[in-house]
Amino acid sequence: MKLKFTATALILASGLIAGAPSFAGVTREQVKAELAAAIRTGDIMAGGESGLKLNELYPNRYPTKQVQSSVTREQVKAELAAAVRTGDIMASGETGGKLNELYPSVYPAKQVQSSITREQVKAELAEAIRTGDYVAGGESGGKCNELHPNMHLPV
Repeated sequence: MKLKFTATALILASGLIAGAPSFAGVTREQVKAELAAAIRTGDIMAGGESGLKLNELYPNRYPTKQVQSSVTREQVKAELAAAVRTGDIMASGETGGKLNELYPSVYPAKQVQSSITREQVKAELAEAIRTGDYVAGGESGGKCNELHPNMHLPV
């Protein structure tokens, strides 16, 4: 019995000693204020095994947290105007598509940015012509180097 009591006392004491530096700069009034704020906002753990806070379990009982926006009102207006102009907004109804997807002829096509330069394209074309690695005209649909192997250098 004494061994159990001693072990429990040592465990509790070591926990208090280890946790003491984290509370070093906090006064009793600050702790009370933080607790009151946590209770008011429901930012404390609920009882039981859910692992959720009270404001997560019962969101209708607590005020919602205010989120600070990172964009200005003018930026939002500009983004909305651009979305309306390009049709990049959801269509009404049950389609689930965007206006520019449902009516592509009404809105300008999206510009696709190339990942390679004009010089790289020219170099690839010259290499394809040299090796015959392009589809030859006609009904066969085969590559030129397959239809005419003697005309092109081996790859």
